[in-house]
Amino acid sequence: MTASSRPHPAAGADAPAEADPLRVWFRFLRLHRRVSAAVAAELKAVGLSIPQFDVLSTLSEREGLTQQDLAERLYVTKGNVSGLIDRLVEAGLVERRPIPGDRRSHALHLTEAGLALARTGIAAQRGYVGRTLGRLPPGDVAELERVVLAWRDAARADGG
Repeated sequence: MTASSRPHPAAGADAPAEADPLRVWFRFLRLHRRVSAAVAAELKAVGLSIPQFDVLSTLSEREGLTQQDLAERLYVTKGNVSGLIDRLVEAGLVERRPIPGDRRSHALHLTEAGLALARTGIAAQRGYVGRTLGRLPPGDVAELERVVLAWRDAARADGG
């Protein structure tokens, strides 16, 4: 039997040296869906959607971004961010401030309520990560980080 005609190993008998990249990809996608749904439920319990949390947590790290800057950081279009920011402004969580010398753009800043909600969302996410990824041995987490960064670099080199 040649390597290409060999059947895939059973799910419990994964051999890292022979791991099929496509199988790993599908497992990664399924894991992403599972953890995204779990985190969405955690955030919903504190009154946030994932897109709202993405904006608030990003602004909690770096205030003063423009909508364009924020869209680029979140890998979405400026149009997607615009309506979301409008709703967050109406809710009193984000404010737009003029940028001196730029009449077209505004700097985005969290209000006190927005910062408090961002912190609550971050704590909820930290709790979920601690209960799941945090249960793995530290060496495995370090190896996963190494692999994810290498994969990210390969994706960037491929134009993604």
